[in-house]
Amino acid sequence: MSVESRIFLVAGSFALLTATILGAYGDHGVRGNLDANQWEAYKTAVNYQFFHGLGLLVIAQLIERYPGSRLISPAAWLLLIGILLFSGGIYATTFGAPDAIGAFTPLGGLSMVAGWLSLVLGVLRAK
Repeated sequence: MSVESRIFLVAGSFALLTATILGAYGDHGVRGNLDANQWEAYKTAVNYQFFHGLGLLVIAQLIERYPGSRLISPAAWLLLIGILLFSGGIYATTFGAPDAIGAFTPLGGLSMVAGWLSLVLGVLRAK
């Protein structure tokens, strides 16, 4: 297994681990302290982290299958950046970070979209 695949397997597994912890913590420790909008945003962050963490696991396997692709690996990096900026921005503002931190959240969403597009194109072009 390549170093790059291992990085994304670990990153995806860690994203899933922390999404599980943050989801449970949110439901049992945070929910009562948030208004309805904050709670919905928090749940969205957890869900997106789960889905994109699973995406990282899949992409790690695709990197092994299509080692010559120039678009599959960047897809994983874009998803990872997206998790950090999108979900991380929501978590940070939920736990009291300045609202300016939330300005990075849309960039995280764009990074996720770009990551999925890169994966689509990478798989279509793979030989």
